[in-house]
Amino acid sequence: MLAKFKVIRFFDKHDNQVVKTGLTLEEAQAHCHLPETSSATCTTAEGKARTKRFGTWFDGYTEEK
Repeated sequence: MLAKFKVIRFFDKHDNQVVKTGLTLEEAQAHCHLPETSSATCTTAEGKARTKRFGTWFDGYTEEK
């Protein structure tokens, strides 16, 4: 059985949040390489508003258990 992964949004000033589940390793890695998955590289109004509200954040992944 192939492992499945979940993407977690890690916040500096807020509880972490699961944003995607049931992904392959390649899908999880591709998601986390997008510029909009980190406060340091996001450019959208939504991402900037999230940073203003919650402080620094980034998306990472881990294997689902």
